[in-house]
Amino acid sequence: MATDIRQDNFDTFISQSDKPVLVDFWATWCGPCRMLSPVVEEVSREHENELTVGKVNVDDCPELAQKFGVMSIPTLILFKDGQPVDKRIGYMPKNELEQMLKKAF
Repeated sequence: MATDIRQDNFDTFISQSDKPVLVDFWATWCGPCRMLSPVVEEVSREHENELTVGKVNVDDCPELAQKFGVMSIPTLILFKDGQPVDKRIGYMPKNELEQMLKKAF
């Protein structure tokens, strides 16, 4: 299950995880975000022992979107050891998301 991340808990969420962290930058009005959300949730459930998943609503946290250069949503950023290791923009099917995650496992 994905955790809602905000400006005040983002750094702690990323740095204190002993697992890779996938962050979904999204917004409620974004159609592709709504399409991607169930894919992210499914992957989150399937990899709950090896992956932490968080969601950042860009309307609520524009500073975080700006900090990571999020210009289009949905944007997924994969962090390992507190550092971004991959970034993808737009909808992707589950198999593509699984390929992205291999960089962190």
